[in-house]
Amino acid sequence: MIAIPGAMHVNKFVPAAVLAAVTALPAHAELSNYSMVGPGLRSRPAYDGSDTQRGEVVPVIRYLGQPLFLRSTQGVLEGGLRMQVAPGLHAGAQVAYEPGRRADESGFLESRGVPDVDRGASVGAQLEWDSTIGPAPITLLARVRRHVESDRGTQADLRFSVGVLKTGALGVGLFAQTTWGSGSAIRSLYGISAAESATTGLRAYSPDSGLLFASAGLLWSYDITPKWVAVGNFELRHLGSEAKDSPLAQRSTNHYLAAGIAYRF
Repeated sequence: MIAIPGAMHVNKFVPAAVLAAVTALPAHAELSNYSMVGPGLRSRPAYDGSDTQRGEVVPVIRYLGQPLFLRSTQGVLEGGLRMQVAPGLHAGAQVAYEPGRRADESGFLESRGVPDVDRGASVGAQLEWDSTIGPAPITLLARVRRHVESDRGTQADLRFSVGVLKTGALGVGLFAQTTWGSGSAIRSLYGISAAESATTGLRAYSPDSGLLFASAGLLWSYDITPKWVAVGNFELRHLGSEAKDSPLAQRSTNHYLAAGIAYRF
């Protein structure tokens, strides 16, 4: 759960609200039950490892009901069922949107005729723990996602977030995330088959399972009115060795930058 400035005041610490997106994007803290919805803008790489940066309109959405939930504030657009199994601990099952990769967003891919990776969906389960370290609220989220297409494999996320500052209307938080992928998951995004090597001119590559990426970043929010909040984030994402060694990876580190406005209800 993500706290929003005004939702929780603990000394000088408060969690930041989040800007969420439909694609696999930056990690976000979530430490309150406030629902919110609104528009945002984001700058992202065409795909993790790309030299090309893209701009897009993204949604800010979160609804944590009993037991239904829908949110895009924890790195993916997901919805499903969740329930409290112990104080501060929730277990859930989710269906999530998986963005894939579009060659027409990257000159590097398009010029070589690298095929698209289709958008799709995954199903999985999660555990989310909310607590504090001294006065600072924290969230720890563990999630497993298996793509509905068996050859797209399985990914597992571990995300930690902490609220670090509250001063007036401004709130700031920090986050870190690691995402691991099965061999088929990483191959679907960064592998090159022998047939693809012959048509693209890139060397054949078949990665194993391992760390897909690790990321860290900063979240901020600013209360405009009691009902409206401006939110944003900055994230650095670094590829794991199996993805980084792919001929498709032009660089090992990318950045994400986002900002938007959300209505709280």
